[in-house]
Amino acid sequence: MLSSWEPTDPGVLRLPSGRLVRGRGLRRPMPEGGPPTFALYLLGHQPPPVDWEARWLRWRDFWLPADREEAGLALREAWTRAATERVEVACGGGQGRTGTALACIAVLDGVPADQAVGYVRQHYAPRAVETPWQRRYVARFPHDVGAAPEPD
Repeated sequence: MLSSWEPTDPGVLRLPSGRLVRGRGLRRPMPEGGPPTFALYLLGHQPPPVDWEARWLRWRDFWLPADREEAGLALREAWTRAATERVEVACGGGQGRTGTALACIAVLDGVPADQAVGYVRQHYAPRAVETPWQRRYVARFPHDVGAAPEPD
C-alpha cells in the first residue's frame, strides 16, 4: 500500500511541511486515489464500519467538536500519521467540519492560526470552515486544547 496520497488526488491538501491529508464528504462516492490507511470521521453519530483504521470524533453539522480535548488529540494524531500514512479527514459534506479540522491540522503544521482558514480555503475548498464559531475555533487552536507539538 502507498504511504501517502498524490498531491493531485481529489481533495488532497498539501501542508507547508509537505504532508498530505485528504478531506472529503462522506455523502459522495470514494474519490480516485483509493482508501486511506487512517481516517478521522467528524460526525454527530457513529460512522459505519470501514476496512481501514478509523477514529470517530463526535461533531454535529455546523457546530464544534463535542469534546475539545479529544478533538485536539484526534487532530494531532491525524497530523502525526500524515507524515507516513494516507490520512483522510471527512464529514458529511466535506466543507465545514472537515475544513475546520484541516485548518487546525494546518496550525499544527506551522500555519499561523489567524491564516489557517485562508490557507485551507485557498488549497482545499473555497467554502471550507462554514460558520463564525468554526473560524473562532481555528483562531484559538490549539490554545483551547493545550500546547501544540513543534512542526517537523
